[in-house]
Amino acid sequence: MLLKGKKGIISGALDENSIAWKVAEKCKENGANFTLTNAPIALRMGKINDLAKKCSSEIIPADITSIKDIDNLYEESTKALGGKIDFILHSVGMSPNVRKNKEYGDLNYDWFFKTLDVSAISFHKVMQIAEKNNILNKWSSVLGLSYIAAQRTFPFYSDMAEAKSLLESITRSYGYRLGKLSKTRVNTISQSPTITTAGSGIEGFEAFYNYAEKMSPLGNATAEECANYCVFLFSDLSKKITMQNLFHDGGFSNTGISEEIIDQFS
Repeated sequence: MLLKGKKGIISGALDENSIAWKVAEKCKENGANFTLTNAPIALRMGKINDLAKKCSSEIIPADITSIKDIDNLYEESTKALGGKIDFILHSVGMSPNVRKNKEYGDLNYDWFFKTLDVSAISFHKVMQIAEKNNILNKWSSVLGLSYIAAQRTFPFYSDMAEAKSLLESITRSYGYRLGKLSKTRVNTISQSPTITTAGSGIEGFEAFYNYAEKMSPLGNATAEECANYCVFLFSDLSKKITMQNLFHDGGFSNTGISEEIIDQFS
C-alpha cells in the first residue's frame, strides 16, 4: 500500500483505455483517496461515473484552462478529501489542428494557442493556483504526461510537439519553485505510444505504435505499466526525483536502430 493515507486529484480519465483511468485504479489499490476531474464535455462523453463508483471518488467537473474552475476543483477536493493534497496527475492534451487534420504548414493559430493552453499552460495554472491556495502537502508530487515528440520530430504530431516541449519546460521551472516552497516534486513521464482514445486519434498512430514496439528492447510500455510508474512517483519512494522528464518507453528513447528494423529493410 504505497499510497496509504495519501490524497490526490486525477484529471483526464475518459474511459478504461485512458492512462488516467488506470492510474486511478492503481492509486485506489495502493490505499489513496482522490477526486476525479475532467472537462464537462469529456465527462458527458466518457464513462467516468463507473470509475468514480469503483474508486469511491467524487467527480468535480473542471475546464483545466479555467482559473475559476481550478480554484473550485481545489476547494471541493480539499473539502471532499478532508485536507491538503499529496499528488496531482495532469493527463490532459488536445490539439484542434490535429483533430481537424490541418497541415503543419497551414496551422490555424487560434487553434495552436488552444493546443498550448490545454496541453501545457494548464499545467502551469494547476501548479500556480495550488501554490496560491496553499493546498499542497509537504513532499507532494505533481505529474504530467509527455511524449518523445518534445525532443524528436514525428510526422502528423503537429503542434502537439510544441505543447509537449512547453509542458517539459514548465516542469523544470515550476519544479524548482515548488521544491523550494514545499518540497513538492514535479515530473513528466514520456510514455510509449499508448492505445488510448486520445492517442489513436493521431494520423498514422498505428505505424507510430508498431515502429516503437520494434525499436524498444522491452517493447512498448502499456497504460497499466505507466499507472504503476505513476504510483511510484506519487509515493515516498521517489522523494528526491524532481524536474525530470522520465522516459517510460521500453528503451525506445536510447535505441538508434533495432535488429527488427534492420531485418525489415534488408
